[in-house]
Amino acid sequence: MTAYPEWRAIQHGLPPTRVTVLDPTPRYLRNGRDLGEYVHRDFTYQAFLHACLILLALQAPFKTSTPYTRSMTQGGFITFGAPHVLDVVARVANAALKACWCHKWLVHRRLRPEAFAGRVHNQMIGAVQYPIHADVLDSAALDRVARTYGSYLLPMAYPEGCPTHPAYPAGHAAIAGACATVLKAFFSEAFVIPEPVVASSDGLSLIRYKGSTLTVGSELNKLASNIALGRDAAGVH
Repeated sequence: MTAYPEWRAIQHGLPPTRVTVLDPTPRYLRNGRDLGEYVHRDFTYQAFLHACLILLALQAPFKTSTPYTRSMTQGGFITFGAPHVLDVVARVANAALKACWCHKWLVHRRLRPEAFAGRVHNQMIGAVQYPIHADVLDSAALDRVARTYGSYLLPMAYPEGCPTHPAYPAGHAAIAGACATVLKAFFSEAFVIPEPVVASSDGLSLIRYKGSTLTVGSELNKLASNIALGRDAAGVH
């Protein structure tokens, strides 16, 4: 969407003429481009459902404040058990989206990045004047984009560009905050992740993680941040 006719066609609601060309070799997520495409194709709370299933498979303990952890004769199931947390992590995702959409349309109504880039482009070529801050107009990024693509438009990761609703707040970010909060409310955040692995630099394999200790709490924080920032890296927020 760095050519003005293509950009304008997308703004008018026409379908994209390009398609995303994916690497035919399956790889583990290892960079911002991979993450941006993951949050292009995921369903709303997918990463957090996976996290919940992984924690249950690891038999990560629930917090000691839950009532059944201290009982010798009872255990959690439909309350404070696996079915409960699996239900709630999905339930809050939709609640977060409803709150997010209320703020998108009734409070903030922030311009989508690709639409704002159109204003920047037209101002830079002298076609019109907008009240755009000098920090944007004087940014080195604009010169770099212009040298590379011949326009001042924002290069987009997705052929269809941004979603057609206001850009703030982000649905992925709202879901990430809600779902991570629920998982941290159920599971012991101090539980250490056993034998963690990370993707290799080429994404073709998993290698043993050799850094500091990873806990449930820190990894859920990291997951929430990644899911939110992945949409930023794609240019849609």
